[in-house]
Amino acid sequence: MTEAGHHTDAHGGHGHVHDHGGGNVSAMAVSATLHCLTGCAIGEIVGMLIGTAAGLANGWTIVISIALAFVFGFSLSTLPLLRAGLSFGAALRIVIAADTLSIATMEVVDNLVVAVIPGAMDAGLVNVVFWVSLMISLIVAFAAAYPVNRFQLQRGTGHALTHGYHDAPAPTGARRFIPSFSAVSLAAVIVAFLLGGLVVSIADALG
Repeated sequence: MTEAGHHTDAHGGHGHVHDHGGGNVSAMAVSATLHCLTGCAIGEIVGMLIGTAAGLANGWTIVISIALAFVFGFSLSTLPLLRAGLSFGAALRIVIAADTLSIATMEVVDNLVVAVIPGAMDAGLVNVVFWVSLMISLIVAFAAAYPVNRFQLQRGTGHALTHGYHDAPAPTGARRFIPSFSAVSLAAVIVAFLLGGLVVSIADALG
């Protein structure tokens, strides 16, 4: 199918989503939110690594973490569109339109939660407080971003803009090697990553 054909499907997502009922909208909202959550989690960790290594103030570390959350979040959503045959520029434009509100919501909530948890802003990567506060903030951020994604899907916006491309025929040529991550695998990666960091921090605290 041509790009134009997929584009029509994606923007026709409003009717497409409703035809499959509320359960499909909910599943799509969970998947979209998990993609954003994974990007946020990766951005938080990489931002902390950069901030700690460079000795930056908390404010700059937060700025870097937010920027990286958008970078990784957009990247994860761009991959399926590249597999569907879109150019990088076309895929990125769609993803920015689809995911910006969700990621922004998640980042605002995530950083507010971390800001109110005592000691979280000054905790290093090998610190139990950091990992516990990150877990709490991501859970709350997911809860905040999920209704945003669901509302947008019901209106045919947000993740609905990319949905038509996910139904593209199996990729051929070099596109076969572009990775694609399911919501289940992303959730498993997030949980394993957070638990791993927590275990290392507990072991360090115990000496």
